[in-house]
Amino acid sequence: MDDRLIDKINVQWFPGHMAKARRMMQESVKLVDVVCEIADARIPISSRNPELDGLLAGRPRLLVLNRTDLADPAVTKLWTAAFRAEGVSVIETDARSGRGVSGFLPAVRALLSDKIAALEAKGQGGRPIRAMVVGVPNVGKSTFINKLAGRKAAIASDRPGVTRGKQWISVGGLQLLDTPGLLWPKLDGEHVGEHLAFTGAVKDQILDVEALAAHLLKWLAERYPALLTARYKIEADADAAGWELLERAARKRGFLISGGEVDTERMSNILLDEFRGGVIGRISLERPGDEP
Repeated sequence: MDDRLIDKINVQWFPGHMAKARRMMQESVKLVDVVCEIADARIPISSRNPELDGLLAGRPRLLVLNRTDLADPAVTKLWTAAFRAEGVSVIETDARSGRGVSGFLPAVRALLSDKIAALEAKGQGGRPIRAMVVGVPNVGKSTFINKLAGRKAAIASDRPGVTRGKQWISVGGLQLLDTPGLLWPKLDGEHVGEHLAFTGAVKDQILDVEALAAHLLKWLAERYPALLTARYKIEADADAAGWELLERAARKRGFLISGGEVDTERMSNILLDEFRGGVIGRISLERPGDEP
């Protein structure tokens, strides 16, 4: 594998249903009091759609850093502090276990305290709060809603593009509008598309998984060498090319094909699955101050 072929990964994925989802979001935002934006705690910048500012008509917004069970906890704390310093309302959650989800309703009520007080003054204090849940594909929106509701109210999957339509779900004194995962037509920034691909927000079928895995291994060797060595029993040489690390890992696992060549495709799929499942360890791809 020639390193020149994997210098840069260009990821663009905007299927037709996303254009429809964007129109639906624009039409529905006037019906809600607040927007709940779910982001992946491993990539808090890349997993936030920059188009939302224009689409959501200035509605109050609560940022939920989800999948904290997969992210580096020290880095997540840095992100939470950084967002709060910018005046962003933010909570941390792990929707799979439910950790942090109980803080959602109090955070929404705090964000809407003035509006709730105004409604109570008019005698409308019993009206349910309406919240739109948004986010890019595969950040755990449906899992979050199901945990909040205490039942399987939304379709959940670890694949992008599963939620396609609009779903209203009642949770106590709250009405949640679940929306499809929404990317934006042009993924700007050197690493945005790559980070979305690493975490599974973009379908693997449109990607060169070996190039993607080589990039991930190179990054892990630079940022999390101890975890890389512990999991794949290879030297985490930050000066080595990504494809070389991929071949080393495949050979160490005994993934050989005819002629003694290493099966880097098999190793790539396993690497991406293990990264996304947290098997390698708790890893954050972005830190405050990094360029997107």
